[in-house]
Amino acid sequence: MQINMIQAILLGLCACLSSMPGLGGTTFGNYTLGRPLVAGMVVGLILGDMQTGIILGAAIQVIYIALVTPGGTVSADVRAISYIGIPLSVCAIKGMGLDPSSSAARDMAAALGAAVGTLGTVLFYGTATVNLLWQHIGWKAVEKGDFKKLYLVNMGFPWISHFLCSFLPTVIITMAGSSMVDLMKAYLPMDGVAMKTLFTVGSLLPAVGVAILLKQVINKSLDFLTFFFGFTLAACMGVNLIGAAAIGGFFAVTNYKIQMLKLRPAVAGAAAYDDEEEDI
Repeated sequence: MQINMIQAILLGLCACLSSMPGLGGTTFGNYTLGRPLVAGMVVGLILGDMQTGIILGAAIQVIYIALVTPGGTVSADVRAISYIGIPLSVCAIKGMGLDPSSSAARDMAAALGAAVGTLGTVLFYGTATVNLLWQHIGWKAVEKGDFKKLYLVNMGFPWISHFLCSFLPTVIITMAGSSMVDLMKAYLPMDGVAMKTLFTVGSLLPAVGVAILLKQVINKSLDFLTFFFGFTLAACMGVNLIGAAAIGGFFAVTNYKIQMLKLRPAVAGAAAYDDEEEDI
């Protein structure tokens, strides 16, 4: 599969908008457009195969479902994961003739996404470093009272940073995607040790993502029941993610109603106590 210049430019533009110190903002850019689950659909639209893009995006999202950037520290860059890793995965899977819904295809996408995401931290810190130049210019403008120049510092100069550290790397790497796939096919046969290792590592990475999520949200042992119930629905009853989410929503509403009922006696008692005080 060949990624042409126009497709590579669109991928590069999306990478600029979705990076953490990005042009699309934190909510729209990093936490929406940059998430692999959303980026999979966008990449699929750009490359003309939305189904494959969504499948691979969902597979990679599981790994980074709990990815956060505390204090500006990143272990992986979603811009690279989404708009370099997913396109390369699509090229690799198409070039090797794998079924996108197969476990081998998902494992390869997970492994490639993880590798590219780690390398993408260079892009993240590179963008942040170049942006320091514009902050220096902005402070000088403030000292001189030239506040109009801050608009250029905030909304103009950062495009240079993203052009150098987001746009160009994404365009160059994605356009070389088909060549990389050809090299993989020539030097890394599907039944070789290297590819088997890649698939094995890729199959383990989703467990890492779920473990990170559990570490953040589990406060007591009883909280595990929610997750075990979801896995039981999927494994024993064949419920898909949409069905499991709907069932989870029912339980959430029921739990909310129960918690509100627990608060009602306390509120009523407090109201009665206030009335007695007023009578006295």
